[in-house]
Amino acid sequence: MLISDLGERGLLQLIQSYCLPNTIGDDGAIVHPPEGCELVVTTDVLVDGVHFSDRTTTAFDVGWRSVAANLSDLAAMGATPLGITVGLSLPPTLSVVWLEQLYQGMQACLERYGTGIIGGDLTRSSVATVAITALGAVKADRIIARSTAQIGDAIVVTGYHGDSHGGLKLLLAAELGQTDFTAQQQALITAHQRPQPRLDVLPIIDRLRATSQTLTISGMDSSDGLADAIVQICQASGVGAVLNRSTMPISPALSQIFPETALDSALYGGEDFELVLSMPEPVALELVKNIGNGAAIIGKIGRSSDIVLIDDLTGDSTIYLNRQSGFQHF
Repeated sequence: MLISDLGERGLLQLIQSYCLPNTIGDDGAIVHPPEGCELVVTTDVLVDGVHFSDRTTTAFDVGWRSVAANLSDLAAMGATPLGITVGLSLPPTLSVVWLEQLYQGMQACLERYGTGIIGGDLTRSSVATVAITALGAVKADRIIARSTAQIGDAIVVTGYHGDSHGGLKLLLAAELGQTDFTAQQQALITAHQRPQPRLDVLPIIDRLRATSQTLTISGMDSSDGLADAIVQICQASGVGAVLNRSTMPISPALSQIFPETALDSALYGGEDFELVLSMPEPVALELVKNIGNGAAIIGKIGRSSDIVLIDDLTGDSTIYLNRQSGFQHF
């Protein structure tokens, strides 16, 4: 069955079954942030042929990834989710099964983080597009911004980088329908298809804040690549950074499968959806200890405007980081 066979009313009834109860039916949803909290709003758009394709991503995974991208932005602000709205532009020839699996993927990711769909919009288009707006809440003194990094801060990453890019390369190189991947290959593919927004890190940060009422944490997520995140934080804060090659957060799987390009994937591959944070070193050490599993201190914020990666093992090379080597829409 195609979407055109359902008609608009049938299509809306199908979509509403995936929404939170008592939120659909009026011209807008009413959202109440908890008392003392600020409202955080973020939007992300995924387009068929740009962000996903049938060759690399099932409809379920498109739904999961579209939600994960927005929840990751909330986590990067220190915010917990209140709900999302979904704007869909769909070709009439798209199958109903694809649409159902899209929403099943969204729902699976949303339920994992205790939230759901509270509204949206629908229109016809020649290209499938998924536009999601996520709403979250954060106390004013716990907002994580890009512009507050301090000289001497340690730079922390919450997990491995480059795995999503490695998984994408495996999928693009695979024969259509191939399923016989090794465990290490499948780990990279899963990192690409079902990324995990790091909302789990926020309670740990909150516990650490209890030890310092004046603790300032700067940061963002690494959806556009680790190098991009570090450069944006430094530029917004008017500082520079020195990173260490030996502490780059590269997984054993990526190192073994793509030894020649692992570092480049980690720096510029993107879509890892980890958090990149700056904070005083004692707090950073405690945070890394609590997170584990790929979390690491990878360098320090410095006075110079340069953002460099040094080989602290051999001292042979210095890499100046930039945003141009990563993905650019235009």
